[in-house]
Amino acid sequence: MTAPVDTRHPLQIMDGLLQLKVPIPNNPLGWVLPYLIEGRDGWTLVDSGWNVPEAADALEQQLNDAGVGYGRLKTLLVTHIHPDHYGLAGVVKQRSGARIIIHQRERDMIRSRYKNPEQLLATMGDWLVMHGVPRAQVQDLQTSAMPVRGYVDAVQPDEVVWGGERLDIGRFLFEVLWTPGHSPGHICFLERDERFILTGDHVLPTITPNVSLHPQQQGNPLGDYIASLERLEGLDVRTVLPAHEYTFDDLHGRLRGIEHHHDERLQEMLDVMGGRPRTAYEVAKGVKWATGSFDSFSFWMQRAAIGETLAHLEYMVIEDRLQKFLEDGVQYYAPPDGDRA
Repeated sequence: MTAPVDTRHPLQIMDGLLQLKVPIPNNPLGWVLPYLIEGRDGWTLVDSGWNVPEAADALEQQLNDAGVGYGRLKTLLVTHIHPDHYGLAGVVKQRSGARIIIHQRERDMIRSRYKNPEQLLATMGDWLVMHGVPRAQVQDLQTSAMPVRGYVDAVQPDEVVWGGERLDIGRFLFEVLWTPGHSPGHICFLERDERFILTGDHVLPTITPNVSLHPQQQGNPLGDYIASLERLEGLDVRTVLPAHEYTFDDLHGRLRGIEHHHDERLQEMLDVMGGRPRTAYEVAKGVKWATGSFDSFSFWMQRAAIGETLAHLEYMVIEDRLQKFLEDGVQYYAPPDGDRA
């Protein structure tokens, strides 16, 4: 017997803008916070929730409580395609007929991540070996995200955005801000006149999003994330509406806090390396994680920790604070003048 779902009535942020609260079962985040925006000929939903009955029921209940239901829902905006934001997209599409809008970079990952992951799995195995994961542990980490696919009713978007577009929704005019880092095509929605911003996972009040380097997110994701934070520095914003935790008002203070966190994390990784060549796996095992020790993590969380470690190590390579080299097919990171022995 399942416990009753803890839901609540939609919270009115201002006229025409409501905050919903959809549960994420068996996840420390607890909730995702979708937003419901009144338009001239229907309503727009920003993000949806995991594709599980508890979340689907809570979303439908709150849509009904708002007097919107699925019948008056015209658009679903998706900040990024992680399961807690995109998981119910197919359900929303089927029940409402709403058009779905996602960033182009996110659309390009839907098929390989959720529909046909075979090539991604093969690539992931090679990637884990290259970054120092013992071969006996590779398969467990390689397949660790596969159960998450069941939490996503994947559907292709009707429209993509790139960043810079303006969306006229009722009394609001939203500017689409492309904020990569947590995900390659993450987007935020800025309302300049009303001085608020919907930040998705990009900026949260007390926690920091996972910023990982992995086969679907190459390059310099931490550099992208920091640059995306800097893009928000000059905004005149009074209210921040994130996708988790709670509404807050000190955007600029929070931006400085997140940047400081990553500075500390970079230094911690250098300290763990001890001036010697290390793999990303070795560094990840030595870092102090807020949610416990690396060895206590699920395989999925271990893989996320390795990806986050790699994002920081690659950032330091680009900043000339580290170098990297391959030895017997394994990639090592070392101080620029460090001993390779």
